[in-house]
Amino acid sequence: MVKGNFFRGLGYLGEGFRLIRQPGLRLFVMIPLVLNILLFGALFYLLAEFFSVLIAAAMGMLPDWAWLQSLDWLFWILYGVVILLMLAYGFVILANLIGSPFYGYLSELTEKHLTGQEVSTDDGWGQIVRDIPRALLREFQKIAYYLPRALGLFILSLIPVVNLIAAALWFTFNCWMMALQYVDYPADNHRVSFKGLKRNLQITRLTALGFGLPVALGAMVPVLNLFVVPAAVCGATAYWVRETSGQPALD
Repeated sequence: MVKGNFFRGLGYLGEGFRLIRQPGLRLFVMIPLVLNILLFGALFYLLAEFFSVLIAAAMGMLPDWAWLQSLDWLFWILYGVVILLMLAYGFVILANLIGSPFYGYLSELTEKHLTGQEVSTDDGWGQIVRDIPRALLREFQKIAYYLPRALGLFILSLIPVVNLIAAALWFTFNCWMMALQYVDYPADNHRVSFKGLKRNLQITRLTALGFGLPVALGAMVPVLNLFVVPAAVCGATAYWVRETSGQPALD
């Protein structure tokens, strides 16, 4: 039987949005947020330049008829749709790679805010710098976990009849990945391995999926996803504090 409370899980992202407004947490929300805005802008600019070249090439291959050449706006609509999808799905991975050391410390500060207890005796910028190699390694572990499963789901989506349920499986897997992605920050602060984290979340899988659902939806909305990431870190920390308390440290 799948255990947990799906509806309780839904509330953790909302709690995360409330937590990121706390004075003691704002600095470590704003720094990665600014980095992500710069990243978002750079990606948008580079993709715009790339697509402008493609559109010019495509229009050059068409007959030089005025009415046909005037339809270049259709290509730009297509560009807009494609670029938004590329930014929505690619942004979260890049944002987490860049911001992972800050998010680990943000999670630590959030846990201290919620429990009143220190997670680590280290403090401040020195800890962030020292944690960079470990934080990046954890991000690559999550990517390594994600890619083969995503490939398997993609292959399923190509099989007739089976592909009817592939979309639902894909979205459920994305919800699960969002829970793994963000609850990993407090888990890593407590030196729980990625394997141990998966076992912890599997104990109350429905709660994890409930948390991952709004995060997955929010991550697909450009601009909103800039704010979803730090809110998800704080919400995931609240999840860790409340859902794993009393559980054995699985590792």
